[in-house]
Amino acid sequence: MQSFISETLDAILKTTKSFEDVVFIMPSQRAKVFLKQTLKDKISVGFLPETVNIEQFIQQVSGIEKADSIQLLFHFYTIYKSLEKDPDSFDTFSSWAFTVLQDFSEIDQHLVNTKEIFVYIKDIERLRKWSVTGTFQETEFMKDHYAFLEKLNNFYPPLYQFLLEKKIGYQGLMYREACNNIDGYLEKNSHKKFIFIGFNALNKAEEFLFQKVLETNNSDIYWDLDEAFFKSNHQAGTFIRKYKKEWKYYEKNPLKTLSNYFSKPKNIEVIGASKNTTQIKYAGEILEKFKDFKNTALILADETLLPITLNSLPKNINAINITMGYPLKDIPTTSLLFSIFQLFVSQEKLQKTIVNEFYHKDVVRFLKHQSVYKLLSKEKNTLVDDFTEEIGKENHIFISKTQIENILKDTDAKVKSAIASIFSSYTTINNFLDRILNLINLLKEDVTDLEKEYLFRFYTAFTQLKTLQTEYEYFTDLKTLSLFFKQLISSETLSFQGQALRGLQLMGMLETRVLDFDNIILTSTNEGVLPASSQQNTFIPFDVKLAFGLPTYREKDAIFSYHFFRLLQRAKNVFILYNTEHDVFGSGEKSRFVTQLEMMRGDIVQKNISPKVISNKKELKEIKKNEATAIRLKELAEKGISPSALSNYLHNPVSFYKQKILKIKEFDDVEETVAFNTLGTVVHEVLDELYTPFVNEFLSLDIISKMEKEAKDLVVKHFELQFKNGDISKGKNRLIFEVANRFVSNFLSKEKELVKDENNKLKIIATEQNLSAEIEIEGLDFPVKLHGQVDRVDELNGVLRIIDYKTGMVTGANLRVPEFATLRDEKHLKAIQVLLYAYLFTKSKNYSFSQPLEAGIYSFKNLNSGFLPIDFALPRKKPETNITQEKLDEFIEEIKIYIQEIYNSKIDFIEPADLRY
Repeated sequence: MQSFISETLDAILKTTKSFEDVVFIMPSQRAKVFLKQTLKDKISVGFLPETVNIEQFIQQVSGIEKADSIQLLFHFYTIYKSLEKDPDSFDTFSSWAFTVLQDFSEIDQHLVNTKEIFVYIKDIERLRKWSVTGTFQETEFMKDHYAFLEKLNNFYPPLYQFLLEKKIGYQGLMYREACNNIDGYLEKNSHKKFIFIGFNALNKAEEFLFQKVLETNNSDIYWDLDEAFFKSNHQAGTFIRKYKKEWKYYEKNPLKTLSNYFSKPKNIEVIGASKNTTQIKYAGEILEKFKDFKNTALILADETLLPITLNSLPKNINAINITMGYPLKDIPTTSLLFSIFQLFVSQEKLQKTIVNEFYHKDVVRFLKHQSVYKLLSKEKNTLVDDFTEEIGKENHIFISKTQIENILKDTDAKVKSAIASIFSSYTTINNFLDRILNLINLLKEDVTDLEKEYLFRFYTAFTQLKTLQTEYEYFTDLKTLSLFFKQLISSETLSFQGQALRGLQLMGMLETRVLDFDNIILTSTNEGVLPASSQQNTFIPFDVKLAFGLPTYREKDAIFSYHFFRLLQRAKNVFILYNTEHDVFGSGEKSRFVTQLEMMRGDIVQKNISPKVISNKKELKEIKKNEATAIRLKELAEKGISPSALSNYLHNPVSFYKQKILKIKEFDDVEETVAFNTLGTVVHEVLDELYTPFVNEFLSLDIISKMEKEAKDLVVKHFELQFKNGDISKGKNRLIFEVANRFVSNFLSKEKELVKDENNKLKIIATEQNLSAEIEIEGLDFPVKLHGQVDRVDELNGVLRIIDYKTGMVTGANLRVPEFATLRDEKHLKAIQVLLYAYLFTKSKNYSFSQPLEAGIYSFKNLNSGFLPIDFALPRKKPETNITQEKLDEFIEEIKIYIQEIYNSKIDFIEPADLRY
């Protein structure tokens, strides 16, 4: 099927033999390329015509260069500062200035009388404030908003004049000036013939310009629309029907050109897919079936899906041409630059600027970024990894510049200088920008071509920022620069360069103008994406837009309708994909255009697809025992198994294997907030230091009062030992510090209550005592040593007590053991530990059981319950807390079964099926 460009050129060639003075005006740069190629195929010899896109044409007529967004923003701020007594900071200004510039551009493109529209907006806001009763309550926020809207007219004239003098401007200014200059331009170029091809929605300025050019009677315009949309009341034909009706040119001339391809047979599939990724992956599967991509386009209605798309294209695509830019925010270099900004933003926030220290996470994020990490790599080990390990071990929450310099001492001089300079205190913003430019220069030396493109894009951006900062000095501090950089990155893209006429065409919806393809795959055809949602970023109210003929979401919907249906006119195979899920933007509803299409045609195939999910049965981890395991287990038998290690085995054998057989230690992470195990260690150490001087003594009120006076200082001392370099003076850590104080003071209060009663005699026998004993295991030719450290042994009124401190919550139910056969239950793991301490004590001390013996726990979260002893009684029976030789023998026989299991080579380490975490 012939394309629109080909048909149009055939019509032009019938009346035009020489193209020396012909100018073709196209909607886009891409359309220009396709037109030139088609024309080359049609004429054997001769000059190609001058071909420009609409922006280039407007620039020629207006004589104004288009300014880029950053340059424009700086010029606008210059004007704004000269008009305002109390101007916003540059970052606050830039947050609203982009929208204002967009509104100015739209007003100019539609040739609106600016004075009228700004007075109109001002009057509307004043009417809103007006009230007959005088009861209208105006908040400060409303006052600011009204004052701001009233100032718009103050900003517009000086900005317009300033830009005009510099011969640069935003798009709207170029259009308005083009309208002022068109008569002179046409007079100067009266020998030229202008031909407009493939336009649809025109702003007022374009309408004026096009009609002026067509009045010369030596020019022409070719529309691309199917009769199905023009002759009906279809939204896609809205604009062209309007021009046919209103333009004087059409009083004498026919409309060129209407086609009749839409009703021809086509293969159209409408495919619902769950999630965006599924859509893109399925588009890749469709492309896999094509052998030739010469006449194939993959169109993304949602251009943010480009990164996913590039990773989902099939291998059979040998060439691809991409019209949309890759979002800069998704490029790895962006995260590196953000990490540099974050170093200083956090430094200021955490008040570490004077001492020039940096928050450890920010330092590690920067050093471990792939670009910097590669620079600092050694042959065998990595400097950064060693440094990260040291930060964890020493608990460095803040890192000094000296520490950074220490890890750089063996590196290349250039690398050392560039990275060390990043951590130096900066004097000016330009000084900071120079460091970033130096780092980019260093990184570019050993990277791929694609990474070079990334770095070059940022190099030009930061060079431009530096030039503007030198001239204007609007960035007063790094926070302002950081916020501006964030705004800039969110909207900027990296442009691709390729051969436009080769391979698969990957494009956005607007880039499809004028172009025709046999095979079309269109993704994200969801309501809210196609057409876009009706929300518009503007300061001009909807009713004002209507009154002044400015476009609203209605016109934008008609534009999208035209693009969608025009794209399908000449296509043969069309695959329309939409997201069926309701949890993302687009709300799972297919576009109204797709529904219209289904109503207009009866040959549409509809289907839903979903990813193939292969359910893998999760197998429990299982580690077989071998000779190496046996050797480690024998070493463990000699060294000793602790009660906590045995509990760990019963809870999860795989965890025991990792800890005791493989000797894998937990990674030392920086402890910013006191960990629960650190809190436990501090409380244990404080109580040990308080009670040790009084071993073999009976406690009195005076002794405990003395302990209470010393307690707080000891808590501080042990926090400093356990929580290295940590700050316990504020925040969450202060609260945890106070909890530790409260645990110790509450415990001493309980002790005081106990000894207040003269009938109670409490004697301390030992604290933090190391105990051990060997047991024989059937089937093993070597003994197994059990060892542990009991927190406290005391004697209360003739009863010997083995005590374990727990900072967590323990209740009496955890320590009730009516029968040893159920010991393996998770709820009894604490009881096993306590009974093992009791067994080790009796064995180590050759205890004769001449006095009653109890073993139990003091739970600091349950101190009101007091000492919680092991209870052998059945539920709802009288407590039975006395530990006898028989009870311990029965208990240790059960323990031997567990240890036998550990050493049995035929029983593997298997992860429990009911493991909670």
